[in-house]
Amino acid sequence: MVSTGDSAPRFSATKGTSDHEDFDLDDHLGDGPVVLAFFPGAFTPPCTNEMVALQERIGEFEAAGATVFGVSADSPFSQGAFREEHGIEFDLVSDMAGEAIRAYGLEMDIPDLGLYGIANRAVFVLDNDGTVTYDWVADDPTNEPDYDDLLAAVEDA
Repeated sequence: MVSTGDSAPRFSATKGTSDHEDFDLDDHLGDGPVVLAFFPGAFTPPCTNEMVALQERIGEFEAAGATVFGVSADSPFSQGAFREEHGIEFDLVSDMAGEAIRAYGLEMDIPDLGLYGIANRAVFVLDNDGTVTYDWVADDPTNEPDYDDLLAAVEDA
């Protein structure tokens, strides 16, 4: 599992937007801290709570120079509808192939819900060089990060 001090695994995927643009993590390094918020699935209550909470604080993250990305195994179509329904302005990244989820050591299954290869809830802050300066991984995917701690980590990155 990726942790503070590690070089963040680089990955490419697709943005969950109406245009389904390509996403490459390398394109966002060097412009201030990057927040990668991995979440299990769009439209689930805990994931909705987390993404809405990040959106409510997006001005603070941007004031600290950070770019926030939500990352899940959901399709770009699902993520686009999720963003629209909940007014999420930051980009969501569709990792349907699970490459980033596996690279960060977050892959999990919830067989009772028919979910396989999804991301555990986790947040990483990367500095300009792509070094992880903060990591939080949920003990239980229904838990949310401490948003004040996350913002402080972004301000320190």
